[in-house]
Amino acid sequence: MVHNRYQQRGGEDESFDSESAVLRSRGHEVFEYIRTNADIQGFKNRVTTALRCTWSISDSTGLRESIRRCRPDLVHVQNFFPQISPAVYYAAKKFDVPVVQSLRNYRILCPNGIFFRQSKPCEDCLGKAFAWPGVVHGCYRESHLGSLAVATMSGVHRLMDTWSAMVDRYICLTEFSRGKFVQAGFPEEKLDVKPNFVSPDPAIGSGAGGYAIFVGRLAAEKGVLTLLDAWRELSEPIPLKIVGDGPLRAKVKEAVAQDPSRFEWLGTLPASEVYKLMGGASFLVFPSEWYETFGRVAIEAFATGTPVIASKIGAIAEIVAHGRTGLHFRPGDPHDLGAVVAGAVRTPDLMRNMREAARAEYVAKYTAGTNYSMLLDIYAGVMRGRVTQSQ
Repeated sequence: MVHNRYQQRGGEDESFDSESAVLRSRGHEVFEYIRTNADIQGFKNRVTTALRCTWSISDSTGLRESIRRCRPDLVHVQNFFPQISPAVYYAAKKFDVPVVQSLRNYRILCPNGIFFRQSKPCEDCLGKAFAWPGVVHGCYRESHLGSLAVATMSGVHRLMDTWSAMVDRYICLTEFSRGKFVQAGFPEEKLDVKPNFVSPDPAIGSGAGGYAIFVGRLAAEKGVLTLLDAWRELSEPIPLKIVGDGPLRAKVKEAVAQDPSRFEWLGTLPASEVYKLMGGASFLVFPSEWYETFGRVAIEAFATGTPVIASKIGAIAEIVAHGRTGLHFRPGDPHDLGAVVAGAVRTPDLMRNMREAARAEYVAKYTAGTNYSMLLDIYAGVMRGRVTQSQ
């Protein structure tokens, strides 16, 4: 398992740990090659990282040494950006070890990785050989040089045919996400769909807390401003608990100070506490305005039996079935979100039925056992393909 951890732990790090753990729990020997973005401190390190995101000689060498020592059957790359680079594919191929790559964001297709600019979805770079619009707009961390580094990484490896030739199988998290990579020209036969999962099972909650909950990064693309505006307009407000941290922290704290009866900010909490809060909530609000590749928080809510009110956009609209496991609203529209929330509060029987459906959805699709079987099927397909090619 190859992974570049983020400075602020998020869903990708959680999924990496979960997949490693579920394989080990079933008797597989899992070795990990990890870098962490906490190492990127100071201007010199940032420049070095930008230069090596296209080809990291040190990580190519490091993975070759690890493969020589461990002799793995397969290399699964979860996230190579920004420190590890696609050079690790070539390191694996030197030993004829097949490569699987999880596609947990859109970084290969879009410099900022989320198809989001100026508060709305943006596909200007989708399918382009070189993502020049992202460079012009400085989409990666509002930096033209940083965006140039990311666009160069993607463009160089497109020219080298890395994405098609050096990866045996890709794992997309939803059909929506898969569709974006197909649009970008990735080989359809190499794009499998396997969702994330929640383990251990947090168990179903009562939903009797009398509040709604938001869990996630406090950022514009997550729909935080739309959420706050919608709650300010509710004529009969249900208290909203906000869990998470991020660049819009000050806006959230301002809302709490102005109306503590409507808003409560709890900051970052351990997973066990988050699950308890989810289980007690009437519903979870998922107001993202970008093309989420998945929506881990939604299936965590399902696991606790909590329905989800979600924006009708991207993968989250695929995960939440309107009228069955939750409700949809127009993304970026606080008035529509407020109307949907008000309707949910007025129909407690409907929301109780949704609790049962949400939990059933988790049991059917998002448990460790189900996910393990899907992951092993993908691995087995890759291994069979390699044997066929060698004959």
